[in-house]
Amino acid sequence: MSRDSTSRRDFLKAAGAATVAASSTAGCASFGGGGGGGGGTLIYSRGDHPTNYDPQQTTSGEVAKVTNQVFDTPIDFKPGSGGALTDGLAKEWELDGTTTTLTLKEGITFHDGSELTGEDVRATVRRFIDTGYEHFLGEKRSGYSSVTFGDWVESIEVPSEYEVRFNLKQRYAPFVRNLAMFAAAVLSKDQIESLGSGPESQAQLGTEPVGTGPFQFEELDNSNEKIRFSAYDDYWGEGPHVGSLVVKTIKSNQTRAQDLINGDSHITDNLGAQSIKQIRDSDAASIKEKDGINVGYMAFNQSRKAAFRKPKVRRAISYAVDTEAIVDSIYQGFAAEADQALPPDVLGHNEDVDPYPHDPEKAQTLLEEAGESDLEFELATFSNPRGYNPSPVATANQIRSDLEDIGLTVTINQFSSFGPYIDYTYGGKHDAALLGWYTDNADPDNFLYVLLHPGVSIDDVPDGQSYVSWDTKANASNISSWANTDYMELVDEGQTTYEKSAREELYLEAAKMTHDQAPWVFIDYAQLIRGIHQSVQADSYTVSSVGGPYLELVQLE
Repeated sequence: MSRDSTSRRDFLKAAGAATVAASSTAGCASFGGGGGGGGGTLIYSRGDHPTNYDPQQTTSGEVAKVTNQVFDTPIDFKPGSGGALTDGLAKEWELDGTTTTLTLKEGITFHDGSELTGEDVRATVRRFIDTGYEHFLGEKRSGYSSVTFGDWVESIEVPSEYEVRFNLKQRYAPFVRNLAMFAAAVLSKDQIESLGSGPESQAQLGTEPVGTGPFQFEELDNSNEKIRFSAYDDYWGEGPHVGSLVVKTIKSNQTRAQDLINGDSHITDNLGAQSIKQIRDSDAASIKEKDGINVGYMAFNQSRKAAFRKPKVRRAISYAVDTEAIVDSIYQGFAAEADQALPPDVLGHNEDVDPYPHDPEKAQTLLEEAGESDLEFELATFSNPRGYNPSPVATANQIRSDLEDIGLTVTINQFSSFGPYIDYTYGGKHDAALLGWYTDNADPDNFLYVLLHPGVSIDDVPDGQSYVSWDTKANASNISSWANTDYMELVDEGQTTYEKSAREELYLEAAKMTHDQAPWVFIDYAQLIRGIHQSVQADSYTVSSVGGPYLELVQLE
């Protein structure tokens, strides 16, 4: 499906009166009136409400759901695909050695009316990584700055108005895919410069973002945990097919499911087993599902807890935690047990390893051999459902119960909202923590480097040590602080290897090493589950395992 479907959008505008009239008589009155993009208001409900929507200030998928409606990236993923690339703001791109060249489409405008040029792309990247830039985001920027651009981009040039050239520090195989990640969203140079210099000034962008995307940001209503958007009439791609969009938060899975069934929302996500059954048993809504590209895990913070630096301790806890019970009883089969850091359907996933079986006796033996039979630690958890962990508190309680059975003492530290939880875990304050990851670009590097490489040179890891101190590591998402140099060597080589089969061999070995060394308790690979109200036109919403949600394509009956 081409994203550059101007003729179809013009046709829909020409037929606008008939479209609005038809949609206003269908479905529930609570869906609201029409707008410039088509008929009605699309309402998307979810379980958490961040308050900052700057794609360069976040690592949260909940933020990305929103920023993907407001901003566009140079390259995009085909809706519903497993990571196939398609055009975004760029109509052509090329990776040649250490140079990536983009040719932008002409005539694309930001929501403020200014035209997109290569200078917007350059200002966007400089704001994220260039310490010499007056409008550098500084300490407000997220960890994505390094994994998207910062560790790789030497300089960025604009040879002509619609051409952009990235000069890379080294060969870097995932770079083109990085340009489709939400953190590569292109910002308006005019807005960047209007905010003034310094991180505090630049941080304001997250409450009034201006992009080139299908929906314009209208209101951030934090008190009611809602965000309102209007359709952008001059959007360059297909859609939007509704006049406005509301993203609202309902923290309870069951309440959110009932809201969908009642017709007070159209699409909802991050559902648990009970709420999925609730929707399936209704006549007004249905479930759409798709295999996801994600992993849920419990990370051991080896920088903070010395006992976790021993592989036998990590393996012992992996044997003790009954992940089969978590997947089957708590998640009720809407996930598969995980066995390594790289999920299925990603290059390098190793089929020759299996999940750790539940074996308390073996766990106790390993703890005794490691001299850690009386281990005590804190397990941090979030509360709101997330796709890779729809029931985080129940999961934490199951882990605590399993570990108490082998004599360990676990104290649960439960956070009520996800933002402070990310600050806590990314700040290294946890002993162990529940987290997970949805792929940003469907490349193995997005898991194996981003989550388990410390982001430093092998020479910076002390001899005989398989972790680094929290202050040493540069990769924010590696919350285990793991730094195995053999593993790092494989992943580093994978980044500079362009030939697919050679990359695969490197990642097969690295993925097996994550299983054997167990820097995490591998919990699950979750399906993507979405609840859809009957008023959504059947084929207009596609569940995507990477990118999206593509709400500009949704049509209401």
